[in-house]
Amino acid sequence: MPVSKERLAEIAADRAFPLEPKVPNTETRAAMAEADEIVKAGKARFALADAMFTELEETGGR
Repeated sequence: MPVSKERLAEIAADRAFPLEPKVPNTETRAAMAEADEIVKAGKARFALADAMFTELEETGGR
C-alpha cells in the first residue's frame, strides 16, 4: 500500500513510528529463546544460509 507524501510528512513531523509495536506472544518468545540458546551453544544445523534454504526447498519447510 503506497504512502502519500502528506502522510510521510506527518510521520516525520510527529517523529513517531506510525505503527503500534507488537509484543511477541509466549510461543514466539520461547522460539526466540531457543534460537538464542542454539547460537550460544554453537549447535546450528547449517553453516551457511544457502544450505538451510536448500533443505527448506527440498522438504517443503517440514
